[in-house]
Amino acid sequence: MARIAGVNIPTAKKIEVALTYIYGIGRKTAQDICAKSGISPDLRVHQLSDEDIAKIRDVIDHQHVVEGELRREVGVNIKRLMDLGCYRGLRHRKGLPVRGQSTKQNARTRKGKRKTVANKKK
Repeated sequence: MARIAGVNIPTAKKIEVALTYIYGIGRKTAQDICAKSGISPDLRVHQLSDEDIAKIRDVIDHQHVVEGELRREVGVNIKRLMDLGCYRGLRHRKGLPVRGQSTKQNARTRKGKRKTVANKKK
């Protein structure tokens, strides 16, 4: 099993798909990494030599922000918004949708399980 950027990538999958198991790398970035390292994106991970894996690891280390460093950067950005007290920061703080989505009917992923409120007595 190949280990790149602290992540064990699956050996049976094509390298283009296997690289997406690393946080911060999607399909397009994986294609770019394959092109820069000169490796065919159609090869399976178990077909790669140690030199090929080293090339891929080198490209990722020098040209991309991934895994822990990227998670830390995103967390710092969210914390900065919350400290500023801007609208987006307040939405993060309250656990509500940040990007303008409606909250009357949906937004259960952000709001969590429903909290039932009793009706007023007449």
